[in-house]
Amino acid sequence: MRTMAPRKESVVLLIHCKDRRGIVARVSGFIHDFGGNILDSEHHTDEETNEFLMRMEFATEGLQIPSDEIAAAFAPVAKTFEMRYEVRHSSRRTRVAMLVSKQDHCLADLLQRHKRDELHIDVPVIISNHDTCAGWAELFKIPFSVCPVTKETKPQQEEQVLSLLREHRIELVVMARYMQILSANFLSQVGCPVINIHHSFLPAFMGANPYRQAYDRGVKIIGATAHYATEDLDEGPIIEQDVMRVGHRDTVDDLVRKGRDLEEIVLARAVRRHVERRVLVYGRKTVVFD
Repeated sequence: MRTMAPRKESVVLLIHCKDRRGIVARVSGFIHDFGGNILDSEHHTDEETNEFLMRMEFATEGLQIPSDEIAAAFAPVAKTFEMRYEVRHSSRRTRVAMLVSKQDHCLADLLQRHKRDELHIDVPVIISNHDTCAGWAELFKIPFSVCPVTKETKPQQEEQVLSLLREHRIELVVMARYMQILSANFLSQVGCPVINIHHSFLPAFMGANPYRQAYDRGVKIIGATAHYATEDLDEGPIIEQDVMRVGHRDTVDDLVRKGRDLEEIVLARAVRRHVERRVLVYGRKTVVFD
């Protein structure tokens, strides 16, 4: 049986600032000065807004500074260019909570990818407003919490969910077809990004029943969109999208069935790119580095 090669330790540096001359040279020089070896580097400048966004990954082998001191050492460079920046070690797994309702396809797909170590994450808890998906949690030996919700109890239920997220020190929330709208209050308190999968190629067919909307319009392609959740429903910054051709013989059920495949793939790609620190958000847009 072939075993996966162990991951080599590296550090990812994410940078966001206004574009100026010399940024790439200064960041590269910083890594060189401490004996680092750059493994991968990408950057983009939005010429309309003058926003500069960069992802640089470098090996820790031979680095002449303790890994936990890199962020502090980089601070003077960041101050010079008025940067927002993040330093992330590749060995550190992202702690992810899955939110799910009754449909289990996205949850099952992510858990299987996690089991195969395709996603560098830990899943300390699965939270649902129903008990339908409890079997998946049992199969993968992950704690499963049911937080029922009604229109009248939504504020209390969201506080219960927030408490669980804090208890498990969650760094990313994934809405794996969680069929509840998260309130502005919840999103302001969650303290970490939230990724949602929408069963439509946004911005088309927003809101409920997008496959029925698509069928009624006689579309020739259907899509799925993974985006960061914001208080503006289905309008958060887009991370990943994909489409599939459909025809006039396809029923609404056919669109739903085909759409499930897209939803799984698109959500998995979005989660992977987020945990690998390949996504930078600016305004309503994202830059996603390959």
